[in-house]
Amino acid sequence: MRRLAAALGLALALAGPAGAVDIAAITADKPPETLSAFGFFADMAARKPAAGVMPYAMATPLFTDFAVKFRYAFTPPGQAAAWSDNEAFSFPVGSALIKTFAYPADFAKPAEAIRMIETRVLLNGPDGWKAYAYVWNAAQTDATLKLAGAKIPLTFRDVSGKDVAFTYAVPNKNQCKGCHALNGAVTPIGPKARNLNHVADHGGGAKNQLAAWIEAGALAGAPDPASAPAVPDWRDEAAPLEARARAWLDVNCAHCHRREGPASNSGLFLTWGEQDRTALGFDKRPVAAGRGSGDLAFDIVAGKPDESILFRRIESTEPGVMMPEIGRSLADAEAIALLRRWIESSR
Repeated sequence: MRRLAAALGLALALAGPAGAVDIAAITADKPPETLSAFGFFADMAARKPAAGVMPYAMATPLFTDFAVKFRYAFTPPGQAAAWSDNEAFSFPVGSALIKTFAYPADFAKPAEAIRMIETRVLLNGPDGWKAYAYVWNAAQTDATLKLAGAKIPLTFRDVSGKDVAFTYAVPNKNQCKGCHALNGAVTPIGPKARNLNHVADHGGGAKNQLAAWIEAGALAGAPDPASAPAVPDWRDEAAPLEARARAWLDVNCAHCHRREGPASNSGLFLTWGEQDRTALGFDKRPVAAGRGSGDLAFDIVAGKPDESILFRRIESTEPGVMMPEIGRSLADAEAIALLRRWIESSR
């Protein structure tokens, strides 16, 4: 299912005819009521970005209840994001990051009957980044601002033919801040060198994502991609098992579980570059025991996933136990199997 979703996201993120992005709407104190007011899309229903709005893809994407995601970045004309080796790029004021979450009715036919659910935007204004969610209407022609979030009943058929019914949660404004907080400020998560240093095809031919950003004038100060950091696609069985597991943890957990993040007091740090085995959870006791730990003694017990708190929380769908705390209500069996194998091999 994940492979189909990723392929669908790349296939449909095609560049569209020229349009005018409203930078004043991006930098305004209050966001517009509708997504269309930004001018990010030349054709809303077809998801065709306006001129200057660039589709991109993550090597290992965040899991959000199997949603297909269409990602776009915008920097003001003549301006570029500044390179960073390890953190998200530094974007100029007037920039925006746009991510639409969608579902096909049947994942066995991933290009058919696509329903867009919400579009989240990160807007870089004079006072820093702000995050908002817009929910799409039934006609799929526009999306409306939802500061309080929303609960949306959804159904889809998975690749095995099983019908899946669940409630999709659109985050409220404070929940957006919870995941995007770094040193107390809202900041992007995805557009890091390691996440973009891979090949993807958005309809104009396969190209390295970093090279595409450099060529488009959207990224300054970047080295050659061959010498830049990179994570594997966690589904790539040709990549080392540990690298695949660490890439998954980095994108799904490390926005909070890092020394500068909201979960810094846990002492569990899951960023890609973390080298301290104890900080990664091995033989590390939790800071606070409770229902989330399930009376288990250590975050990770090498060789024993079922005795590891980290594995218990990733496997769970129980509120108050599952991790991440928000952004999902379903379990990703493929990722769970990967993390089980990784812990079993980490003796």
